[in-house]
Amino acid sequence: MDKSQRIVIIGAGVFGLSTALRLVEEGYQSVTVLDRAVPPVPDGSSVDISRVIRFDYGDAVYARIAKEAFDLWKTPEYNEAFHQTPCMWVTQEASNGIQTVQPRAQEYSRKTRDVLTAMGQTWHGLHSAEDARRQFPTLSGPLASPGFYAFYNEAAGWADAGLAIARLASRCSAAGVSFVTGKNGQVVEFEKAADGLITAVRTASGSRVVGDRFIVATGAWTASLVPAWNSMIAAAQIVGYLRLTPEEMAQLRDLPIYFNFSTGFFCFPVHEPTGYLKVACHSYGYTNPYSNLNATSAKKEDGVSAPPTIPPAFRANYIPEDGVQRLLAGLKEILPHLADRGFERVGLCWYNDTPTGDFILDYHPEHRNLFIATGGSGHAFKFLPVMGKYIVGCFERSLTADLLDKWRFPSEFRGRRDAFQGDGSRGGPERRELTAREKESFNAALKAASPLAKQSKL
Repeated sequence: MDKSQRIVIIGAGVFGLSTALRLVEEGYQSVTVLDRAVPPVPDGSSVDISRVIRFDYGDAVYARIAKEAFDLWKTPEYNEAFHQTPCMWVTQEASNGIQTVQPRAQEYSRKTRDVLTAMGQTWHGLHSAEDARRQFPTLSGPLASPGFYAFYNEAAGWADAGLAIARLASRCSAAGVSFVTGKNGQVVEFEKAADGLITAVRTASGSRVVGDRFIVATGAWTASLVPAWNSMIAAAQIVGYLRLTPEEMAQLRDLPIYFNFSTGFFCFPVHEPTGYLKVACHSYGYTNPYSNLNATSAKKEDGVSAPPTIPPAFRANYIPEDGVQRLLAGLKEILPHLADRGFERVGLCWYNDTPTGDFILDYHPEHRNLFIATGGSGHAFKFLPVMGKYIVGCFERSLTADLLDKWRFPSEFRGRRDAFQGDGSRGGPERRELTAREKESFNAALKAASPLAKQSKL
């Protein structure tokens, strides 16, 4: 491939930044990253205070690559943001009357243990809640019930995501990557030639950025920028942050990562720099079909789900009420003495889900110079140290045929209503659309979080 070509990357998250760094390391001479904000972008799924780092997968390919990434998280280039701690994976047989349980969770747990065993990796079974509390005394609640089973892996941990992205962006700048941010970096549409070749992007400021090859790494915003054909969907996941006292932080210092496959609820260890205990759900989420919250090139009649882009780049203190109740139910499961306190703040984290949970790392079928790097499906961040290697391998078509096929642009889901079944790792209720009232509340929270709104109160 001609390395003097102008490469334009849209999106400054894990996919975009890791690709940019790998390209310049491979000798590409002109690499430019465009985004609405300077990374770490506040409303992107690649940031926030924590992301799980593990190689516990029911898919042998992801397990192998995640182990490769895990080993790199411990090296000097990445370990500033990495904290090694055990990760505990829980299932239960049935609903406890509060949390909805997904029946495929136990099968996914078994597949994950089988993959770990085949890799020669150690895992430890916990056959009752009593076993789990003996191993991890900080877990004071009843834990998942009825039908508790768990296993844990000590070779796991979490990363300070915002810090990791900030460091990656700095490495990109030092390596020679160019950045364009603000309205000049907010892409709203593509200019196309008659044969489908992309010639330039247009931005919110009205400017044009020309290039020879374009890489779309826009996460949950992707389907509102390019024809997606039901190959991806933007879905919002719930997150809550509970403020701890210094004494509570000390008491919970040995808290493991706790992840309930059946309900989707999970909890991180304490984030000492902020004093937060963060909980969330890895579920099917909420959709937000195109509305006045969004300013993209998607047409309203398309019904494309997308996160808000106006106001740009910040996260609102809002989740639907049923999401609040799910988070509180999960907190009562593990640390009931904290549940009555409630959350200091909450937020929606936008996944770009694919039907099978696989990434999409391929050229768009209609545009031969438009490469799509997306489909994180809520599990991509951990691959940050190696993501660029695999994306550029797909970009250059140099990876093995099995990987190129695994990450191809899937067109077979177009028009299908039975897509987005996932890989079995999701828990909780089925995906649903935000109601009209919820959208109004979300919009009000966005306006309240706006920097302009905050300035007006000073």
